[in-house]
Amino acid sequence: MKKISLLVAVLVLFLGCDKSSQIEKEISEIPVEVKVKRFDLDYKKATPADLPQLKQEYPYMFPQEYPDSVWVTKMYDTLQRSLFNEVYKAFPDFEAQEKELASFFQHVKFYYPNDPIPTVITVTSDVDYKNQVIYTGKYLVIGLDTYLGASHEFYSGMAQYITESLDKKYMIVDVASAYADAKVASPRMKDFLSVIIYYGKKQYIEQLLIPNKSAAERLKYSEEQYTWAEANEAMIWQYFVENEVLYSTAPKLLERFVMPAPFSKFYLPVDNESPGRLGIYIGSKIVDAYMKNNDVSLQQMLNTSAQEIFKSAHYKPKK
Repeated sequence: MKKISLLVAVLVLFLGCDKSSQIEKEISEIPVEVKVKRFDLDYKKATPADLPQLKQEYPYMFPQEYPDSVWVTKMYDTLQRSLFNEVYKAFPDFEAQEKELASFFQHVKFYYPNDPIPTVITVTSDVDYKNQVIYTGKYLVIGLDTYLGASHEFYSGMAQYITESLDKKYMIVDVASAYADAKVASPRMKDFLSVIIYYGKKQYIEQLLIPNKSAAERLKYSEEQYTWAEANEAMIWQYFVENEVLYSTAPKLLERFVMPAPFSKFYLPVDNESPGRLGIYIGSKIVDAYMKNNDVSLQQMLNTSAQEIFKSAHYKPKK
């Protein structure tokens, strides 16, 4: 019986991988055209005489409440010039990123065929690491000065857990996250379970749109951090259950287990070994279990309440 069960498991895994490969082949044949406009370079090269033309080409980049003198001053600002130069060193062209974006938009077109492909605008953002990518539907704005690498001098003084994510390898992850933001409704309930399943839904969309990125990369974990989360999944879940965390609405829980942080806060000796945002990790596991154990579409899952997802997921953490 054990041999039969193992054979069935292997067969299911093989068929699943074969189906996934077929889907990826179909996706790779979807025609897309990615339009990238390097506002950062155009502004870097501009003189005050070029400002009217810049404003005509990029009207959405020049809020009307700011006079032209603000933009002229910025052209000659020493810090801004340094920012432009460092971005140009890191991104003299955008070919590698365009390829990633093309694959991303092919996946978008497969799962959301009616969604238009936005124009991609690259900018400098005064290192606004909290808004690295902004998706409006029509435009996808990417702050290139937030992807210069963890050890860049512009990031000195920042916490390590922040600078580690300021790397170009995470750009497409942030693009997928910004897109998922537009697809997943904010949780109506404020309890911890609703919040982590909200993020689990986002992670599921990201998994579909950037399947070549690992679960660790999508969470911006190192491989070591993700291995720790997997090895301690049962302990994490047991802590949440025994401490009646799931239905609590205490705001501190989000700081401890959801918001970016150097580590998660169980208030136990294990804290310093743990990665931050373990609530999101667990939320993604619950949603994965729900999709595995229920025959529902992506949109049906997105429309399902956190409580129903949890109930029907039959989630069992790894031991």
